[in-house]
Amino acid sequence: MRYLPLTTDDRTEMLGVIGAADIDALFVDVPAAARKSELFDLPRHAGELEVERELAALSAMSRPAGAGPFFCGAGAYKHHVPATVDHVIQRSEFLTSYTPYQPEIAQGTLQVLFEFQTQVAALTGLDVANASMYDGSTACAEAVMMAKRVTRREKAILSGGLHPHYAATTQTIAHAEGMDIVRQAAAVDAEAAVIAAIDATTACVVVQTPNVFGVVTDVTKIAEAAHAAGALLIVVTTEAVSFGLLRSPGEMGADIAVAEGQSIGNALNYGGPYIGLFAVREKLVRQMPGRVCGETVDADGRRGFVLTLSTREQHIRRDKATSNICTNSGLCALAFTIHMSLLGGTGLRQLATINHSRARELKAAVEAVGLEVLTPRFFNEIAVRTPGPAAALVEDLLADGVIAGVPYSRLDPHAGLDDVLLLAATETTTSEDIAALRGALARRLGQ
Repeated sequence: MRYLPLTTDDRTEMLGVIGAADIDALFVDVPAAARKSELFDLPRHAGELEVERELAALSAMSRPAGAGPFFCGAGAYKHHVPATVDHVIQRSEFLTSYTPYQPEIAQGTLQVLFEFQTQVAALTGLDVANASMYDGSTACAEAVMMAKRVTRREKAILSGGLHPHYAATTQTIAHAEGMDIVRQAAAVDAEAAVIAAIDATTACVVVQTPNVFGVVTDVTKIAEAAHAAGALLIVVTTEAVSFGLLRSPGEMGADIAVAEGQSIGNALNYGGPYIGLFAVREKLVRQMPGRVCGETVDADGRRGFVLTLSTREQHIRRDKATSNICTNSGLCALAFTIHMSLLGGTGLRQLATINHSRARELKAAVEAVGLEVLTPRFFNEIAVRTPGPAAALVEDLLADGVIAGVPYSRLDPHAGLDDVLLLAATETTTSEDIAALRGALARRLGQ
């Protein structure tokens, strides 16, 4: 039975209140060329079985990442997610929970957020983390706007190694705040180039390590230069597993660390939902966006958890808030926390070591067929120069059943780096996968 909540009389009354003659009057601003007077040529109805068959046929046209050799990275990585993660996050008390405004009935959710924050602070080497952001790119934008509030300056310098999607998101959001975003030209290994651009009007510099080309950089000197000018250093990381092997942002002098946490506990899923990590030094905590969960005791002295340092304006009066984020990616944060708890510090280091080892094997394979590897220092991702457009090569290799990475031109079509291909290897990459890539490249390159 169809659900029709409004009668004809209801609609007539509503149109009268707003002063519209009829329903069509509501769409006068839509150009006539964009309107369609007839129904689209779609099936009017179908049985459930027929719909399942149709959708299954459409789904079969797509190839899952795990169906063969797969080397895509560029900010979203294929890692193994233990079955325990999916089992726990599907428990009803987690799957259906939302905002824990009432701590007396949300202790489980609040404890998860507290544990998540503790893990993120430890990974990033900073004092305080929030209870997550939407994703890494919006976390980056929030960090830039936070730097404006802290320094009362309006210029942000984005390095040429910052992921183009992160840079574009930051430009879009920060522009509304009246900020001057200085985005440096794409460069494989030039994070330190931001130093020359720092002046007395700089609120922050944003660098990424490993950067979008896979290059690992010690940003200590960049931190020193930024601090000498009264600016903040924001360090971005898109591959969270790298925290298991590399120096943390906090150790290198970062004031704010933002990251994409998808790599831990969250599988590839058509672009999301993902989980933004955000951590700061303690002196900056009151300007940190998002919500923070704190540990306390109740009237009987028992351990408990509450939301803290977050005013109601953060949630309902956005014009007065430090941020327009009013929620968090709670289920993705839970998945992150479960996976991290299963790994522990030792497990994460072992996982990171395996990732680096696979990437070294990948580098050797592409060099063996004569391709130039542009990335001098890497974790699990490298940039390779191809003899022609990288996008065309990727399409060619699909015929051999190999998904050979991400052309940089797909991320930034105007950078002039059409011959650069980004390839990633993780613990899910096998030696057989790498051999298949090497063989396919050799055939396509005429070797």
